[in-house]
Amino acid sequence: MTAEKIPAVRRALRLAALPAAALAGLLALSTPAPAQGTNRVAAVVNGDVITLNEVESRRRLLALSAGLTGGTGGRANDQILRLLIDERLRTQEVARRRIPVTDQDIATTVGDIESRNGLPPGGLRENLRRANIDPRVLYDQIRAQIGWNRLLRGQLGNQANVTDPEVADFIATQNARAGQPEFLVSEIFIPVSNPGQDAEVQRFVSDIIARLRQGAPFPMVATQFSQAQSALLGGDLGWISPERLDPEVAAIVRQMPEGAVSNPIRVPGGFVIVTLRQKRTAGRDMATMLTLRQAFFPFEGQVNPNAPTAQQLRQVERGQQLSETARSCEAVEAAARGGSRPADPGQIRQDTVSPPELRELLASLPIGRPSQPIISPDGVMVLVVCSRETRNLAEVTPEQARDRILRDRVELTSRQVLRDLQRRAQIDIRNTAQASEASAQQPAQQPQQQPAPRRR
Repeated sequence: MTAEKIPAVRRALRLAALPAAALAGLLALSTPAPAQGTNRVAAVVNGDVITLNEVESRRRLLALSAGLTGGTGGRANDQILRLLIDERLRTQEVARRRIPVTDQDIATTVGDIESRNGLPPGGLRENLRRANIDPRVLYDQIRAQIGWNRLLRGQLGNQANVTDPEVADFIATQNARAGQPEFLVSEIFIPVSNPGQDAEVQRFVSDIIARLRQGAPFPMVATQFSQAQSALLGGDLGWISPERLDPEVAAIVRQMPEGAVSNPIRVPGGFVIVTLRQKRTAGRDMATMLTLRQAFFPFEGQVNPNAPTAQQLRQVERGQQLSETARSCEAVEAAARGGSRPADPGQIRQDTVSPPELRELLASLPIGRPSQPIISPDGVMVLVVCSRETRNLAEVTPEQARDRILRDRVELTSRQVLRDLQRRAQIDIRNTAQASEASAQQPAQQPQQQPAPRRR
């Protein structure tokens, strides 16, 4: 680096104004792992053993993403055991029907999770290892979710094929709602196996809500602990009208401000947590959509603007050179290759970009011309806008209609099939504070009334 460039670089470091949170991209996941517990039996499900180690591993996975502490471990462990029992029932049925789930299926889903949470490729596994959690704990859960989803689609038979008239009817119904409110919602559904568990499950759900409100990533928590089929999408329900939600949920969502996380909502079959990401009027939602490329050059350690290290100065110069020489999206993408963050962050809605300084920067950049280096405490980023398009996002496409119809059918079938598996299962809970409830946990001996299906 030439002597004349160093003062300019130092000034750039001092003048960096964008909050680090806008560019950080990495989840702050660092929870020390507790000592390994004994491998005692927690429950036996149709002859398959669930150990206390499995319960503890899943609890630590929740702690990693949702920030639950040891003070809530008892309630968490009881609830996690119930979730693991349902998961084991699903896994057994998938195996019985010989439904394959490949390692590539797992890798693809992990990549989707990383993308939704701003993690680089391999970042999720690295965070798990740092917390001394075997990545297989998450992979086994994902395998069960994928297998169950495939089972349900097979169970649907001809109902898995949505016809063109059904798509047309759905679109006509949506068009008839023009001018009415719609909500962009994500959910976490925690089931209640029998009414006697209501208070305990609600306390567990309240613990999760407290952590979500403190900043835990909703998609990560939903992926790991929601028992709805939306879990594989991070809880995302997409744009939805109030009529397609449970009445109890719709009443809350109508009153929520954007960005809020609800209190526990009791619905048929369990509790729901929802977050309202956005509101709009059905039929018209004009927005400017951007496609970007980004190149990120990380610092070794947090930068001190008044005393940057030699490595940090070199990274700033790399960003400056890219900004001065790149003349296309391909050039920025090439510079980002092999980096810790994806070159393509996906399509972005311009008016939702935060902070405002970054939104104004993206709005003003000419297509194909890179930005000046954007400096945050952990690195330097160069952005380029590849396309800018204004369109009506409220128009429902046939593909979206088909997906929503199929999702509703899959969700309803999931409730029905799982309830049937619970009724026929032999479940012996060996380790729970509510040992007296063990018999109530065996629906084969004490059938329970099936709740009405949840709306979508």
